[in-house]
Amino acid sequence: MRTEIITIGDELLIGQIVDSNAAWMARELTQHGFEITAITTVGDQSEEIIRALDNAFGRADILLLTGGVGPTNDDITKHTLCQYFHTALAFNEEVLLNIESIFLKRNIQMNQLTRNQAYVPVRSTVIQNRSGTAPILWFEKEKKVLISMPGVPYEMKTAMTGDIIPRLLEKFMVKKYICRFYLVTGITESGLATLLAEYEHQLPAGFSLAYLPSFGYIRLRLSVWGEENSLEMKQQSRKLKQMLGGYFVAKSEKAPEELLGEILRRKKCTLSTAESCTGGYIAHMITVVPGASDYFEGSIITYNNRMKEELLKVDSETIRSFGAVSNEVVSRMALQIAGKMKTDCSIAVSGIMGPDGGTKDKPVGTVWISTFYKGELIVQKYQVGHSRTENIERTANLAMLQMLKMLLRK
Repeated sequence: MRTEIITIGDELLIGQIVDSNAAWMARELTQHGFEITAITTVGDQSEEIIRALDNAFGRADILLLTGGVGPTNDDITKHTLCQYFHTALAFNEEVLLNIESIFLKRNIQMNQLTRNQAYVPVRSTVIQNRSGTAPILWFEKEKKVLISMPGVPYEMKTAMTGDIIPRLLEKFMVKKYICRFYLVTGITESGLATLLAEYEHQLPAGFSLAYLPSFGYIRLRLSVWGEENSLEMKQQSRKLKQMLGGYFVAKSEKAPEELLGEILRRKKCTLSTAESCTGGYIAHMITVVPGASDYFEGSIITYNNRMKEELLKVDSETIRSFGAVSNEVVSRMALQIAGKMKTDCSIAVSGIMGPDGGTKDKPVGTVWISTFYKGELIVQKYQVGHSRTENIERTANLAMLQMLKMLLRK
């Protein structure tokens, strides 16, 4: 079913808050077979909301709204919906009881502004908010549906998973969305598109291949609508993996840090990192993943050469002869950190992140990455770019991907 997401709020338009709601909703709805035709963001002005609703009803069967339903004066969505559907607000005792129970659990005294949230449009079907005070409102118009939800992410997600998606699946017939993801590294987006040009050309009708680039890697998405295409998907998936060859890392939608954690846990391996140019960013990405303590032991940040010598026993003569950004230095760093922290695996990085510090032999963006696993050491040189912030993120991703490929090979 054609579905449009409309997020409401001036704070979204001015960039004060990043719209994470739309991305989450689009992903969940697509997985359940709903086709997202558009995502629209509008401010807290009634005329803009109404214009967005008119446009959306012209191209979609389902409209999902988030935001603008709180108790303050700038929350105008409910009043705008009354205007749009030619209805009025009426007091709803069940909504009030739900609000009172929430305030009782939180031991907070309810005020008049919050009590006003119990007034709901007469022509709407009310769905109780399981985790907040603003009710979910369901409207129907010429066999089409509009659902208004709170903009608070936790409340929206609870409503979507517990009430809205199940009800939409009961009301509408949807086709299953089938997709496969492939994590690819070591090739540019244009290079990958050239490699897969013939493969894309021969894809059966309905199949599509999307390129989703990130710093240091590309995620490919092969997709099709309809359960009847399951067998063909398996065949096309095998063919795609074969064509990717050594650029292929894993079949996964997960970010490198999530996938690395999953593989380390599965293999019952531990990991440590020795970081110079990334300043602890690799350790940060690894520990953002819940449960990282199962496999991550720690990191030593040796940003200064003296720290490399004192903490990781890198010989000063090695640094003088080859430079801190070199095969010899990162090799020593990886071996030393694994031994010091008694881990099965280790990652070591050293590079020139810029904008200054580059030379003719080692320009800005030069990075050496060493990964260690089961007595084997792999060392690779990369050229990551010229933007400092992007270089740090790209280096971290490349380091984790190099470690991943090593783990998956054995």
